Amino acid sequence: MKEIELFYLTHCPYCVKARKAVDELMEENPAFAGLSVKWIEENEEPELAGSRDYYCVPSLFFAGKKLYEASPADDYNAIKGNIRSAFTAALEA
Repeated sequence: MKEIELFYLTHCPYCVKARKAVDELMEENPAFAGLSVKWIEENEEPELAGSRDYYCVPSLFFAGKKLYEASPADDYNAIKGNIRSAFTAALEA
């Protein structure tokens, strides 16, 4: 099973949207069941978070490569679309 690292902060509104998007995408696309999402709260795992190159959360990585980093301008649809693209890229890798 391929693993996506998803860095987040507990009280981040964008991260709440990302969690909802991940749940919906997993239900909508059976192929995504081949992915495991490792949720990493950056305050709980600062060394791991510090080893990745990102500024905003949520941020998704696969095999050490950043696939998506949220922007403050991202609404729910943008977040979900970017997570979908990240999941697809991970499956195709």
